[in-house]
Amino acid sequence: MNLKRGVNLGGWLSQCVKETEHYETFITREDIKSIAEMGFDHVRLPIDHEVFENADGSENARDMKYVQRAIDWCSEEGLNIILDLHKAAGYDFNDAGDKEKNNLFNTEELKIRFLELWKRIAGAYGHNANVAFELLNEVVEKENADAWNELIAKAVKSIREVNKDTLIIYGGIQWNSVKTLKLLDKPVDKNVLFTFHFYEPLIFTHQKAPWVANMDPDEEISYPESMSYYDQKSEKLGFQGEVARQARSKTMGPEFMEEMVCEAIAAAKAAGVGLYCGEFGVIDRAPTADTLRWFKDVDAVFKKYDIGFSVWSYKQMDFGITDEHYKPIKDEMINLWMRGGF
Repeated sequence: MNLKRGVNLGGWLSQCVKETEHYETFITREDIKSIAEMGFDHVRLPIDHEVFENADGSENARDMKYVQRAIDWCSEEGLNIILDLHKAAGYDFNDAGDKEKNNLFNTEELKIRFLELWKRIAGAYGHNANVAFELLNEVVEKENADAWNELIAKAVKSIREVNKDTLIIYGGIQWNSVKTLKLLDKPVDKNVLFTFHFYEPLIFTHQKAPWVANMDPDEEISYPESMSYYDQKSEKLGFQGEVARQARSKTMGPEFMEEMVCEAIAAAKAAGVGLYCGEFGVIDRAPTADTLRWFKDVDAVFKKYDIGFSVWSYKQMDFGITDEHYKPIKDEMINLWMRGGF
């Protein structure tokens, strides 16, 4: 399956109002056509569990039709599509650390529901040749590393009971960090792809983001700068700033990016699977010229190691590459991603 250059459709069937009007209008057939015309070969579609199931876990046939609609539109435009379970019953990355809300990994009933949901998804969409499955977006907590491995194994087995061939994608803990892929068990199944997300240094890519704890809503962060600059700026983010602060690289740019990505490459190689970046991007509060420089550096490393990717995100969501903020650099970004290397 070709997953070289993709874009996320964040905000359509996930992290959104669960209303028919929104589902009908946020992404249309013309958007999918436009994505294909830009040169992308796939989309990653984040989907909250409520689209698939009702509150009692029964099938939500009313809203599942939007998933099939997206698959059909992509097929007509020659695009592959990743169905990413962005939130599950009992697990939402936004509630990281909240054991009352995020109780998937310690509640047997929710684990069974998770497995049954993946059986339903596999049965409903696995016959589409342009579809891949992503088990769950961004498991965060360190204490869930072993439980995540156990649930992965069971979910893969559940899917394979009804679908033998569809590509299955999953990543490590701590927001799909490059540093935690090594904690994943070696897959038994042959058709598996490891994924990671890349937003480093977070102090730059998420600058002024109101949802990041201790992030200054007014401070502008530049790129590139010295490593000591990012070390000092990232300190206030606590564990969310650890990746940049613990880097061995002496310079911010390709050297830093390569150090990060090579950890993921080593983990995937040891597991005998391919590697894919499911999300990367820069918030629309960052300086555009600096944003373009960041994208160029990340792109160079991805192409050097033949890593497919999906940029976050197509529109809105504070990262929309087709929104007004990105207009001055949009064409150059698109041309960058579509040039050679794969």
